[in-house]
Amino acid sequence: MRDSRHKLMIEQLDNKLQVYYPLLNLTVPDRGWLHVIRKAYKMSLRQFSERLGVTPPAVEGYEKREKEGNITLKSLEEAGKALNMKLVYGFVPMGGSIEKTIENRARELALEIVRTTSTTMALEDQENTNDRLKKAVDDKTKQIIEEMPRYLWD
Repeated sequence: MRDSRHKLMIEQLDNKLQVYYPLLNLTVPDRGWLHVIRKAYKMSLRQFSERLGVTPPAVEGYEKREKEGNITLKSLEEAGKALNMKLVYGFVPMGGSIEKTIENRARELALEIVRTTSTTMALEDQENTNDRLKKAVDDKTKQIIEEMPRYLWD
């Protein structure tokens, strides 16, 4: 990447997101965290609703929406506070890091570009060897990472 500030930003973001990586395989309980935590505390809907400042049916709505994935972060944060919990929110790069995600996408794009060029050359009896194609993909990948063109994510 030509822009050293952008590269530094990616490194810092990758470092920040690494704390979430051990949570990648953590699964949400079937009935949702709010329900499971409330039950672990042996807290009734009425008690939870009083702590949250809402009605018991509203608390049922919180638990239902969480289970269905339709609750807002704000509501989860408020419910968490009522359960003496802090909502922690983050993302985990599925490719291992932001940098690796960029590299993987650059390689996909490079492969597409080199294949198109190689097909055209083959039609003109100028076919490349596998080693030359691999080197061309590697070189194009590096170039794309260096330039970070706007079309990278098209």
